[in-house]
Amino acid sequence: MKFSPTVECPIWESGADDLLKGARGVLGVSGMQHVEPANIAKVLREHRTNPARPFPVLYDLTAVDESQRRKRPDSDDHRFTLQYLLWAPERSETLLLKVPLKGDAPHVATATAVYMNANWYEREVFDMFGIRFDGHPNLRRILMPDWWKGHALRKDHPNRATEMPPLVITESDLGEYDNYDYVPTPGDSYMRTRGKNGGELLILNLGPNHPGTHGVLRVILTLNGEYMEDVCPDIGYHHRGAEKMAERQTFHTYIPYTDRVDYLAGTYNELPYVMACEQLAGIGVPPRAVMIRVMLGEIYRICNHLVWFGTLGHDVGAMTPVFYTFRERESLFKIVEMITGGRMHPNYLRIGGCSMDLPPGWQEPLKVFLKHFDKHLLEYKNLLLDNPIFKSRTKGVGKMPLSECWEWGVTGPNLRASGTDFDLRKRAPYCGYEQFDFEIPMASEGDCYARAVVRHAEMHESAKIIEQCLRLMPDGEVMSRDNRFAFPPRKSETMMDIEALINHFLAVGWGLNMPAGESFVMTEQPKGNSGYYVISDGRTSPYRLRIRTPSFAVMQTLPELCRGHLLSDLLAVIGAMDFVLADIDR
Repeated sequence: MKFSPTVECPIWESGADDLLKGARGVLGVSGMQHVEPANIAKVLREHRTNPARPFPVLYDLTAVDESQRRKRPDSDDHRFTLQYLLWAPERSETLLLKVPLKGDAPHVATATAVYMNANWYEREVFDMFGIRFDGHPNLRRILMPDWWKGHALRKDHPNRATEMPPLVITESDLGEYDNYDYVPTPGDSYMRTRGKNGGELLILNLGPNHPGTHGVLRVILTLNGEYMEDVCPDIGYHHRGAEKMAERQTFHTYIPYTDRVDYLAGTYNELPYVMACEQLAGIGVPPRAVMIRVMLGEIYRICNHLVWFGTLGHDVGAMTPVFYTFRERESLFKIVEMITGGRMHPNYLRIGGCSMDLPPGWQEPLKVFLKHFDKHLLEYKNLLLDNPIFKSRTKGVGKMPLSECWEWGVTGPNLRASGTDFDLRKRAPYCGYEQFDFEIPMASEGDCYARAVVRHAEMHESAKIIEQCLRLMPDGEVMSRDNRFAFPPRKSETMMDIEALINHFLAVGWGLNMPAGESFVMTEQPKGNSGYYVISDGRTSPYRLRIRTPSFAVMQTLPELCRGHLLSDLLAVIGAMDFVLADIDR
């Protein structure tokens, strides 16, 4: 069988209706519509409830500061563009609604009455851009602390710490606190302190330095006895401004930053970004490079699930599984290091291909790993999935029906544990996934145990894909020959060919000018559906980069999953989510 990737990027064609016809303003998006600010709530409701073509999922909500974009039409005098990306998963269709907003402090009606998951996205837009949403139930900062001055993703906000004065927190910034150390916002500002029966509730802070929160996550709880009446995740402690940093990096030099978003997903962080850039520039990728991307992506999918499987066991009291799963993870990291030179942060993909070819003898370590991996999967099953204590801690805990998963934008294994086999690798194939033989595991219970069953089965399916890559890997180049936007396929060419030397010098030292335009790509990452939205105005750096991550979407569901459960169930729910704080905060 000859491998020939038929779909480089998921560009989904729309129907011929008046709404979507000819709407090609954003590559990778099925349709686009401009909406007046006063009409956005009405338009959102119409699209959600349209019986002929509904869009049941709010996939993303963000904004763009247009104040420094080059070559804007004179008629475009608005300061911001608010962007709602609606998604119809069953039709593999996306619709981008663009709302122009004038002035430095605009406001628009909230969408929370139409899409529940708009809550956090609107808070993020308010935090980063200062756009207010009338009628929002809790419009406050979500990533930056309450005392932060300014809005970080505005173009007039400094990009580097060296461009800002030293941070000094005064007594007036802290309000009632009389010291100069940062004090987290008191828990009672998030939660009501009275129970339904009028009694006083206990407010408990878990984290941000608790080992069970998998990083710097603060969870504020109200307890009625041992039962959780309400839960509020307080995020932002890991916020590093990944989207802001893209505006100061060239398109190529931003690739290492993507590795740090979901630091367990490796090249799967790089993949949607480079695909969005390739789609924008019209670059083709050699078949060998495409299959290498698939192989490394599935290796990292297994690595991600191994960490998740072992640490979930640890969260509910099982010490042993994590030692087993990290054993296989280390074997895979040695293979990844042999191929890419890195481990968790490979920096291996490039716009137009891969940084280098596979090394001699790369097949043998993979064959050895695959030969024994089925046996190890059986060990994990015996250690954890068949363990009666693990079952009692996870079955019936944190249940979410399929309809609510779509409502909150939950994707990936958490979605498939609730009764669907939806996976972008099958429904909207990219990188030639349609030519591989693999199944999509699913379960119907929608609880923590079902999420474990799905991820355990996914590791077996990823191993099948890797084995097929071993057999089908085509020969040829691993880098595009398009010198406008790609590095020379081999560094040695720069020593022999003056044109290759000039292109390499420009790409590395100055950066290459991408065509002006907008491009969007979504992929099926280990934790769920991730989307990169790249805007170029013809310069060497992205004008705006948006990263829609699966962890941000799933963390918003924590209160729904925990209410009414025992406090001891909280860590099982958190662990079963499979999130990374850098993926939430960016």
